[in-house]
Amino acid sequence: MVEKIEFRNRTFYAKFEKINQPLEKQIIKEHLNKKITIASPLIKDGYINNLLLIYKGDDGAKFYHIVKQLFTAIKIEKYYILKGKSEKHIQVFIPVHKMDLDEATKKLQVISRSLELKLPLEWQTLPNINLPIDYNIFTLPYEIYE
Repeated sequence: MVEKIEFRNRTFYAKFEKINQPLEKQIIKEHLNKKITIASPLIKDGYINNLLLIYKGDDGAKFYHIVKQLFTAIKIEKYYILKGKSEKHIQVFIPVHKMDLDEATKKLQVISRSLELKLPLEWQTLPNINLPIDYNIFTLPYEIYE
């Protein structure tokens, strides 16, 4: 049975089955072999420790280079660019320290507006204040994007 989530007069359905157990080597191996998909929450105890950009466009190389230039310009020094499930799926993680949802939203809006000047809108940002907490999740990446 799929979990139904009511949020701001909208209905969402859980994308993943919630399993409350530690990750084991075999589970991670199945994820890396793309037999299953593992997701993790971005919001824990009301705080965010990572901001996330998820790119799903046709020009990952261009996105990669523009993100690197933008982050240098706005002085974001620590970030990780990783591959998602497909070649068109790139995840950019920006570590932050115990940021609340409103502050995270503002920071992501600044980043997104800057990207919009250079690229068509083919990404999403998380966490997203317009989504329920259970939808502010990310799938574990598969490898480093280079």
